[in-house]
Amino acid sequence: MALSVLSQKEKEKVIRRLLIQAPPGEFVNAFDDLCLLIHDEKLMHHQGECAGHQHCQKYCVPLCIDGNPVLLSHHNVMGDYRFFDHHSKLSFKFDLLQNQLKDIKSHGIIRNETEHLRAVVLCAIKLYVNDHYPAGNCNVLRKTIKNKEFLIACIEDHNYETGECWNGLWKSKWIFQVNPFLTLVRGSIFVQAHFFRCVNLHIEISKDVKETLEVINQAQLALSFARLVEEQENKFQAAVCEELQELSNEVLKKILRRDLPVTRTLIDWQRILSDLNLVMYPKLGYVIYSRSVMCNWII
Repeated sequence: MALSVLSQKEKEKVIRRLLIQAPPGEFVNAFDDLCLLIHDEKLMHHQGECAGHQHCQKYCVPLCIDGNPVLLSHHNVMGDYRFFDHHSKLSFKFDLLQNQLKDIKSHGIIRNETEHLRAVVLCAIKLYVNDHYPAGNCNVLRKTIKNKEFLIACIEDHNYETGECWNGLWKSKWIFQVNPFLTLVRGSIFVQAHFFRCVNLHIEISKDVKETLEVINQAQLALSFARLVEEQENKFQAAVCEELQELSNEVLKKILRRDLPVTRTLIDWQRILSDLNLVMYPKLGYVIYSRSVMCNWII
């Protein structure tokens, strides 16, 4: 159905749904394309603000405040389209379309034992991220749920190459309750890639993790937690690489019209040409090639 025949509410719903579906790194591109179809600047600006807020939460959009990385997620949402940063103690709005902070306000936090543990865990996670990610970002948040305090570690790294027709995002979230003796760690790892040269290919892979950690002191907990994250993410990466390799081989076999030997060696065209015997038949007006050896194909 054309957008011109939709009611105002239906049009708002369609616009917001299309914007929310934008892959990571492509929200502004989707917004600009929709603006060409919908000549209503006020409507697009309002829906872009709403959808952009949800996009930031969904894909952990990274910011930099006073030289420190901040990841936006639903865990540091305060309402009224505002986010909160524990490190800078600021609350703010973020305009994804303009890539700009707005309405910045100071916001106090309670300094207690959990806040000190949050800082220790953040240091351990930063060391891991710096060693394993080309341009990774991380953040550790505090959250109180039903009078119980939790720490939430968020990790994000991306490579947006829109000019090269592909974008990719890795993000993970790890949460545990501040308990003595033993604590349960729940994690989720998510990878999304979008390739749009000649084809429109979307890949989404995710995994949930549950592990327990022994709690002795803050330093031990932070190191054990970072080690757990490293171990689980390394396993996930290895499994994804293996699965994609098997998938590429299987897809390649299916698109071929017939099976060919898989040797994974380069074709020696010079040797093949030297083994071809050229026979000329001028009167018949054509050339016959006789091949004395079978050539190896590379896949």
